[in-house]
Formats: sequence, C-alpha cells, structure tokens
Amino acid sequence: MLKRIFVYPYILWMFLFIAAPLLIVLWFAITDTGADGQTVFTFYHVARFFRPAFAGEPFFQRLYIVVLTRSIWIAVLTTMVCFVLGYPLAYALAKFFGHRSILLFLFLVPLWMNFLLRTYAWMTILEQNGVLNALLSLVGLPTIDILFTDTAVVLGMVYNFLPFMVFPIYSVLKDMDNSVIEAAQDLGANRVQVFFRVVLPMSVPGIISGLTMVFMPSVTSFIIPNLLGGGQFILVGNLIEQQFMRVGDWHFGSAMSAILIALILLMMGFIKLIDRQPRNKDGPAEGVLY
Repeated sequence: MLKRIFVYPYILWMFLFIAAPLLIVLWFAITDTGADGQTVFTFYHVARFFRPAFAGEPFFQRLYIVVLTRSIWIAVLTTMVCFVLGYPLAYALAKFFGHRSILLFLFLVPLWMNFLLRTYAWMTILEQNGVLNALLSLVGLPTIDILFTDTAVVLGMVYNFLPFMVFPIYSVLKDMDNSVIEAAQDLGANRVQVFFRVVLPMSVPGIISGLTMVFMPSVTSFIIPNLLGGGQFILVGNLIEQQFMRVGDWHFGSAMSAILIALILLMMGFIKLIDRQPRNKDGPAEGVLY
C-alpha cells in the first residue's frame, strides 16, 4: 500500500505535463471553429499539411513535405554524428577509471550554461570574423563561411544534443560485467573481436536510447535553426512555432505537431523492431565468438 502512495504523485505529474498537453494538441488538430462559433470536428488541418499548392504537384515537392523531409534529414545527420562522436567518448568515460571524475566534470561544465547562451556562442565562433576564422588565419589556412548554413545548424545541434547520446551509452558500458570480456579474451578473441562481438552488442540498449533521445529534439528544434540558420531555411519546428506565435493558427500548428508526433512514434517503433533480436542478459549471444 505504501509503495502505491509513492507512485500517485508520479502518475499525476505524467498526466498533467505529458498526457494532458498531448490531448490538448490532438483536440486542436482535429477541431475547428465553425461559422456560428461552434467547435466542429474536422481533419481539414491534417489534410492541409499534405495538400499540393497547385494541381499535379509531385508529393515530395509540396511545401510542407519538403520542410518535413529536410527536418528528418538534418535530424538523422545530427544523430549519426552524435553517435560517431558519442560512443568513443562514452567508452572513454566508462573505461578510464582513474580519470573518470575529471572527464565527467569537463563534459558537464558546458551544460551548466543556458541553452541559448551555448547557441549564441556558436554564432560567435562561426561568424566571418569569429574565433574559428581567426584561428585558421593564424595558421595560414583559408577562412570559411559556414554560418547560416545547414552545416552550422548540424554543428549547433551536435554540440547541444551530444550528452543525450553519451550518457545512455555510458550508463550501459559502466555497468558491463568485465568477466564477460575476460571470458572472450580467454577464448582467444583479440581486442577488435571483443569490441565488435561482445562490447558493442551488449551496449545496444544504450545506443537505442541515445539514438531516440537525440533524434527527437533534433527533428523538433526551432531555436538552433533560427539562430545558426539565420532564417535562410526553416525546419518543421520553425513552421510549428510560426503557426502558434506569429500566425495564431493553433489548429494548423497542432495538426503539424500531431503529424510530427506520429512520425516520431513510428520511428521509435522501427528502432524497437531492430532491437528485438534476442540477447543473453548475462553476456553476448550464444556462439558469438565462433
């Protein structure tokens, strides 16, 4: 009975700040205000997202579909870069026992700054007369102009969302049973074989969590594209923000949000299908070393 009492505040929190907002978004997405001022149910705003601007327009050339496709591409690219950078960093944090506290401290220090401040700092670094070009000029290399481009947006997202990839993988690697690795070495596996056949498969749950936690904020981000993209292009997060804050069309903004939520849920389900392969909880799959 006492355990149930402690669960109730969590259930209330989940309903107030997760379930209720999602239900409100869904309500606005499938309703509209009629001519008589009454609320009517309609899927007009959902269909509007996929509607062509003119007759015969190809599906993937429609305005909102182009923005959605670009958003997914930026999010996938950001997620892959975070994985390539994050896995070695998580491995170093988990395995370098003597310096783990120092590495964790150095990794967490930038996170103490505000999200907007970190993004503005990247504007200072990447601008024409910024820190990056000053360093390139100092060593005699040509300067580059990547601010207000896709590259700047990806760099900003990677910097801000990299911890979401590192910490789930780090938590799995840190708790990995070293006796499994020692057993693989005793069976004749070298370091490369141990990593690809033992360590990497056992860290898949952390990888799945990291991929999900980076992809979701990347595909919905609007602050980073606004600042580092300079308004040169917009992502779906920018479209949703404009509908709520500038246009005032909450119904269409909610419809776009609902479509994006459905897309994220589908991708999460796809990732879960990939993760369904059976694994031994006490170690790698049977016969993995043979």
